[in-house]
Amino acid sequence: MDKCIYHKVSGSKIIFLVLYVDDILHATNDFGMLHEMKQFLSNNLDIKDMCESTYVISIEIHRNLSQGILRLSQKAYINKVLEIFQMKDCSPNMAPIVKSDRFNLNQCPNNELRSEQMRNIPYASVVGKFMYV
Repeated sequence: MDKCIYHKVSGSKIIFLVLYVDDILHATNDFGMLHEMKQFLSNNLDIKDMCESTYVISIEIHRNLSQGILRLSQKAYINKVLEIFQMKDCSPNMAPIVKSDRFNLNQCPNNELRSEQMRNIPYASVVGKFMYV
């Protein structure tokens, strides 16, 4: 596993630095620590401050600073995946797979028609392509 999340704790102050390719996302409970970190980075790297992020790796960021609330949402990502797999109108389920589910060979396609239908469903792309969209 690549280490791409760093943190610094100083008493009750904390700052997180999340690296993704050439982007840096940070979160802190202390603006002084934030200024220190930005100053350190700009002294050592050529950086551009893009201000507050609203999206990062397909996660939407909602803030309510007056209430101290930070909410993360993957609704847009989920809708994109459902659209690609032509499932936008499917019935939502809390957990499509539950811990007690058991899978076996009887669930595999058992005729050529079903095998051909399964070949047209790009399941692997959900894990690969869409994992970090």
